[in-house]
This record gives sequence, structure tokens and C-alpha cells, in this order.
Amino acid sequence: MWAFILRAFLQRIVLLFVVSIIAHAVIHLAPGEPSEVDPTNPRMKPADVARIRAAFHLDDPAYLQYVYWMRDLISGDLKSFKDSQPVLPKIWQRFLNSLPLFLCATLIVWTLSFPTGIVAALRRGSRFDRASTFVAYALISIPGFFLAYLVILWVVNVLGVPVIGMRTFGMARASPFYALMDRLWHLTLPALMSALAGVAVLSRYVRSQMIEVIDQDYIRTARAKGLPQGMVIYRHALRNALLPFITMFGLLLPGLIGGSVIFEQIFAWPGIGRLAYDAILARDFPLILTINLIAAALTLAGTFLSDVLYAVVDPRIRPDGR
Repeated sequence: MWAFILRAFLQRIVLLFVVSIIAHAVIHLAPGEPSEVDPTNPRMKPADVARIRAAFHLDDPAYLQYVYWMRDLISGDLKSFKDSQPVLPKIWQRFLNSLPLFLCATLIVWTLSFPTGIVAALRRGSRFDRASTFVAYALISIPGFFLAYLVILWVVNVLGVPVIGMRTFGMARASPFYALMDRLWHLTLPALMSALAGVAVLSRYVRSQMIEVIDQDYIRTARAKGLPQGMVIYRHALRNALLPFITMFGLLLPGLIGGSVIFEQIFAWPGIGRLAYDAILARDFPLILTINLIAAALTLAGTFLSDVLYAVVDPRIRPDGR
């Protein structure tokens, strides 16, 4: 077991190194450079452009630029092209803003999807099954940004309360309780909009997986032995139906980077996804590369967690079979 975990960990370290090289090459192959962001600026003289290129090693070969990037990243001296501020503190601040949004959306998805999918599977063909299927396909079909704009217009026009940003203007001087309630209110709509499509998709997966499991012979045997319905469903059927979702659980971590870019932009939420979007527009190479590296690391960490959990739950995938 430990040999399996160590081998999987080392494989992902090597893969992360390869991904960093590929990402660095792709970013520098893209047209445009930071010194060309605003060529019409009358204050930008050729000498200023040359100084910028020398300061950020833009005239050096690509492999040297990669070495400089990794050196500055490891030492913590990597700075943004846009404002010359350290990259890691900027990413950490935005990460802390995105974390509650990600956690709330994930909690909503996994809390609503499983009961909906299980009940729909147990009541196949019922009104609840047909209604949940219709709502799920409707949420999958309707673009999330369009639905978010409709919700914003309805809340502002009917309830008359602000929903944009992380806090209401002027609430910085309010009491801690009201400031917390205001923050939770501004967190509710972005998290809900981010979670709707996930609830629709995951509930369909849960329904199909539960239907497949409850038709197995061992479930019919458990019922024939007179076991209670709750024990049959939640102890036997659900435990086996959850196996495919272990892989999906590991893929949740990359959602911290790109899972809510659209909704962070719509709701003016200063998260890490919006930071990455602004960095791309500004051609901020150090920021883009670092966020890409973090996204790759989160993806590999998620797949590593999935492999470990799967090995714990299903010993058949381990090399030693134990």
C-alpha cells in the first residue's frame, strides 16, 4: 500500500515538472508581450521598453526565462509585470476570497445531489422523478451567466438589496454581526449560481448509478433476507454506488482556480479566477504561469487523493491486492 502511494506521488511530481515546462512554452508562444500592452502610451519610450524587457529577462532564451521564473517563484521574489507586486501574496489573498465561495458551492452540490438522485432512483417513473429530470435538464441547458443575470435583476428589482461584490458599500463601519451577515448574503447568490449546474449533473449521475446498483442480485438477496429498506439502500446499495464518485471528488480541487470565473466576473467577486482572467488580458506572464502551475498542482493532488481513496475502498486496484 505504501509503495503504491509513494509511486503515485513521485509520478505526479514528475508530471508537474513536465506540465510547468509545457505551460511556460505555450505562454511564450502566444502573440504579444507585456511591453506591448499599451503601445499608444506617449510616456512609453523605446528606452523604457528596453528597460522593462531587461528587468524581466524577456530577451533571454526561453529556457533561461524558465529558470529565472522557477528561481524567483521558489525564493518568493517573483513579481507581477503589471504592478511589480509579489505574485504569491496576490494569489494567496484572492485564494482566501475564492475559498468560501468554492466550499459553499461544493457543499450545496453534494448536499442536494445525493438525496435528489437517490429518491429519483427509488421512485422511477414517479412525478418526483419526472420533475427532477426536467429541472435537471433545464438547468444544464440554460447558460449559467444568463440565469445569473436574471437572478440579479429579480433580487435588485423585487427585494431592493445589493448583490454585487463581497460587501455592501458602507458596511465596513457596521458592527461585526451585521458585517458577517452582509458577507454571507453576498456569498449566497454566487455560490448558489455556481452550484446549480453541478447539482443537475451530479444528481443524474447518482440516479443512474443507484438504478444500476439496486438491480443487482445481492440487493435482491438482501431484501429477500428481510433486511430493513434503509439498511438495504444506505448500507449495501449506496456504499457500492459511491465508488465512481471517489474519482469525481478528487477532481473538485481544480475548481478553486477555474470553477467560478464567470460568476466571479458577473458578481464582481475578487477571487482567484478573476485574477487569472485579468492577468491574461494584461499579459502578466509571471502571474499567469504561477496560477497555471497551482491549477496543475491542484489537479494532480486531486487525482492522487482519488487514487489513494480508491485503493483504500477497493483493494483490487493495488498491485499487491491487499
